[in-house]
Amino acid sequence: MRARPGDDHCALDAVLGLLSGKWKVLLLWELSERPRRFGELRRSLDGISEKVLSAHLRELEKDGLCLRTEHPGAVLHVEYSLTGAGSELLGALVPLTEWSLTHLRD
Repeated sequence: MRARPGDDHCALDAVLGLLSGKWKVLLLWELSERPRRFGELRRSLDGISEKVLSAHLRELEKDGLCLRTEHPGAVLHVEYSLTGAGSELLGALVPLTEWSLTHLRD
């Protein structure tokens, strides 16, 4: 979905669409530390199913936020990492996190 120039509402809606799903933001945070293998991501996100993890990684890759790299060998080794756009988006989420820590305390 592309936003029209000058249509801020559509642009914000497009970004929120990229992050829809319970796990996408958490996946971006996990990938910000270093490239991760599927199993590492699965273990670090307690409660995520393999099906959902796989679907979210495919969506993040399709949206240009994460990169899937295959390393051939006796056993196929696949790593996921953030793209430049993924890192920029994650940086844009930091002020939202700070806002929530200030205003959404229980």
